Amino acid sequence: MAELVSAEMVANVHSVVVSVGDHVESGAMLLVLESMKMEIPVLSEVSGLVSEIRVGAGDVVQEGDVLMVIG
Repeated sequence: MAELVSAEMVANVHSVVVSVGDHVESGAMLLVLESMKMEIPVLSEVSGLVSEIRVGAGDVVQEGDVLMVIG
């Protein structure tokens, strides 16, 4: 089953650390968001294959936006 990785706040995407096809473990860093001049790492809650990345560096995301799909 696919796991949706969503933004927890309004932020800018600072960097994406993984690529489609990468296998990630639970707790692995997926990307870094920036909000109010603070960098916030987004970590995987599951182990699996990155099947889709919906954002890139410089994108602005809203709370609840899907950033990537694992599974």
